[in-house]
Amino acid sequence: MSDQTAIGGTIALEGASKQRVTLTANRIRLALGLGLLLFAIIAGRLIQLGLAPRTDVVAAMAQSVLTASRPAILDRNGRELAIDLFAPSLYAEPRNIVDVDEAVDEISQVLPDLDRAWLRDRLDGKEGFVWLEREMTPAQREKILALGLPGVDFLTETRRFYPGGPVAGQILGYANIDNVGIAGIEKTLDADGLATLQGVGLARGRVLEPVRLSVDLRVQYAMYAELTDAMERYKAIAAAGVLLDVRTGEVMAMVSLPDFDPNDFVTAAEEGRFNRITAGKFELGSVFKAVSIAAALDSGRVSITDQFDARVPVRFGRFTITDFYGKNRVLSVPEVFKYSSNIGTIRIMQALGKERYREFLTTIGMDGKPPIELPERTASAIPHEFSDVGAATAAFGHGLSVTPLHLAAAYGALVNGGVYLPPTLFARSSLDVRQLGQRVISEQTSDLMRYLLRLNAIEGSGRKASVDGYRVGGKTGTADKVVDGKYSTEKTLATFASVFPMEAPKYAMIIMVDEPQRENPQSGRTAAWNAGATSGRIIARVAPMLGVMPDFDPALDAGLVPAVLR
Repeated sequence: MSDQTAIGGTIALEGASKQRVTLTANRIRLALGLGLLLFAIIAGRLIQLGLAPRTDVVAAMAQSVLTASRPAILDRNGRELAIDLFAPSLYAEPRNIVDVDEAVDEISQVLPDLDRAWLRDRLDGKEGFVWLEREMTPAQREKILALGLPGVDFLTETRRFYPGGPVAGQILGYANIDNVGIAGIEKTLDADGLATLQGVGLARGRVLEPVRLSVDLRVQYAMYAELTDAMERYKAIAAAGVLLDVRTGEVMAMVSLPDFDPNDFVTAAEEGRFNRITAGKFELGSVFKAVSIAAALDSGRVSITDQFDARVPVRFGRFTITDFYGKNRVLSVPEVFKYSSNIGTIRIMQALGKERYREFLTTIGMDGKPPIELPERTASAIPHEFSDVGAATAAFGHGLSVTPLHLAAAYGALVNGGVYLPPTLFARSSLDVRQLGQRVISEQTSDLMRYLLRLNAIEGSGRKASVDGYRVGGKTGTADKVVDGKYSTEKTLATFASVFPMEAPKYAMIIMVDEPQRENPQSGRTAAWNAGATSGRIIARVAPMLGVMPDFDPALDAGLVPAVLR
């Protein structure tokens, strides 16, 4: 290769290198230019926003927040329990109000409930944005717009609406005027991440996937109507009820009166308007005897054919425990249950042992707060260890306090074959049931409890809950209330725990009537006359809704009797 050729090749390489450097430099300059242009656009926009009236910025931010969506809440059949509506809200720009007096006069004619002094104070200022009235009707909006007032305008808010009013208020809770869940399932949804979605803008102006509850609105309304009637009929201060599917743990209905209307949520703060099913704990009385007897039967220390001496009261020092309707004789286990003998139940518990009895209460889910998807829950009050007298009174439902939901879940386990299922307000699959279910008693013990509950409904205190064509089982409980540290003989809490249909249990229900009075001079004040009778009326209404058809075959009752007692 010649020297001239080498020199020419070198010059060519150097030229190509210079071209690449030049191209790279041009690209860098172009990128910097584009970056500076983008920065200039952003800076210009920021300056524009800074110079713009503050009202525009605040109103835009407010509109973004106010259109935050909440998912519709549906019952198990798709009926709407809670939905979002859009409502106009009135705001003002005080710095743009031309004539304050005129504005006050004109607005007051459309909104006479607004305090004129308050309204004047809101309009007579230099603020860029003030609320005047939230969530107005479309008709009110049109009237305000027709006034043509400068400095007055509307924003569209998302408003929560509950079509059923108070019927399911204790379950749903409510969302406040800013569409934030404050109580009930509404608060639970926020805790589960809805508030986070709204905060980052992913739930605004969007239709979210509906939330479907396990509740059946038809059953809910029937229970609500009957408990409302019970309060009036028995002149009670409160009433409550819960209905569970014993096969899944799903809540079909839950009512607590006095109630509140979530569309007017300020009423929720009034005295006595709390969820007694999950947030109230009570001494529930003799309905607890089913739990005590089940514990003893399942332990093997007591047999259904055993007998217990109920001739004399049980004494613990200065304490004497008697029977309300004493038989003053030796009673079999079915008789102890049928006659609701305190003495006999204590003897059965003593045969089991107080330590084992306390352990069983834990096993069947009585400790702590009820496992339900509501923020309004309270923990039971059960001594960690029982004294002799404490165990005796606990055996018949005194000296310990639980929520009615604790009891409902326990009754479900007593009759569904012996499996405890934590209650839920959401649909539960068969896989969930298998994973969550915990065996607490044997199938044989469960069969015995079905027999005892049905026996009490036929021959004992549960007869007033009878419904033609349906085999209802149940147990009454009339508990003296504690007043000023002492048990009152005048104020009682009446409870009835029921199950139906007993030949193949599907539903368990707890009904409470607080401080009932006699319906008429011929009636009584014990639970059979009020909570029991109310339970029968509810079952008669809801059983067909739930697909439980009447069956008058007498052989079905005969099939519940244990072979050893036939």
